[in-house]
Amino acid sequence: MKKITAIVTAFLVFGSTAFAQETVYTKGSVKALDMPAGKVTIIHEELMNLDMPAMTMIFRADEETLAKLSEGQNIEFVADRVEGKLTIVELKE
Repeated sequence: MKKITAIVTAFLVFGSTAFAQETVYTKGSVKALDMPAGKVTIIHEELMNLDMPAMTMIFRADEETLAKLSEGQNIEFVADRVEGKLTIVELKE
């Protein structure tokens, strides 16, 4: 029984990590904030998950995320399409 428990435990620990995907953050710099509109302009490196080259773009962001940002700040973030709009979905702190 101990051997079976050890095998099951090893599978759960090592097997489950094989299915986890690594979060890929993009580096960027905050160019401008538009708090009332819920938008942030970012000069960013290539967005690998969206297959977009490095450029300057406007992203949507929720109030909590916007509150953590300031113009000129270097950030690492994850963006995705939410309801068809490019949105910051995660910010590395």
